[in-house]
Amino acid sequence: MSESPSPSFPYGLIATDLDGTLLRSDESVSRRTRTALAAATKAGAAHIVVTGRSVPWTRHILDGLGYRGLAVCGQGAQLYHAGEHRLLTSLTLDRRLAGLALARLEAEVGPLAVAASRDGLDGEVLVSPDYALHDGPLPVVPLADPADLWAAPLNKIYIQHPTLGDDELTEAGRRTIGDLVDVVMAGAGIVEILPLGLNKATGLSLAARRLGLRAADTIAFGDMPNDIPMFGWAARGVAMANAHPELKAVATEVTASNEDDGIAVVLESLLAA
Repeated sequence: MSESPSPSFPYGLIATDLDGTLLRSDESVSRRTRTALAAATKAGAAHIVVTGRSVPWTRHILDGLGYRGLAVCGQGAQLYHAGEHRLLTSLTLDRRLAGLALARLEAEVGPLAVAASRDGLDGEVLVSPDYALHDGPLPVVPLADPADLWAAPLNKIYIQHPTLGDDELTEAGRRTIGDLVDVVMAGAGIVEILPLGLNKATGLSLAARRLGLRAADTIAFGDMPNDIPMFGWAARGVAMANAHPELKAVATEVTASNEDDGIAVVLESLLAA
């Protein structure tokens, strides 16, 4: 079981999203934020990264940060031990349901550009020719044959529409296929199809139990609608200044942006209280 938090720091668990939250736009973490997290962990808190990225798209960032704890990846589908480079648990998408959902959604809104994240430590991300990548120079595999989409276990499917915006596509997805799968907006140009009932809160609760911690012990930081379940689970949810309006609407408070050390602002205040 994790150590009890110091009287000077009221939370035993700090859960941080990566993109738009812990990371700046250049995928770095500021010295100020590193120092604040180190002080909070020294005071007894555990830090868990909770990201929509699958493990293959997260591992290099965690290694670069020297992060060696647990990480919740793939919108809660994967629990990864960064120090041991080991996948502890993984939940996959039912491919029959996903195929049915994709066909039903395309019948409603027209053809979609798709990508898919295969399961595993080294799971490939397959990308159709018309899918626009928004996460920089990450490794992908061109999807030449649509049948290859279903050839191996998947954690999730990414979808894009030629004219619908992210919020519009997400709403259409929830309305049309929400009885089969979950549809979530995780960032600019990133709308995802997930196993029904999967979200960051389910993955974070599993990680917290491994550490002997509870929702009541947790402060969470995020910036996108996919962080809403995590905020609903945690005792305190802190949205970044750059956060989506839907997340700000359910946050306990709003801090500075990811570029302006928003996490550090809150942690420093808690440490000084």
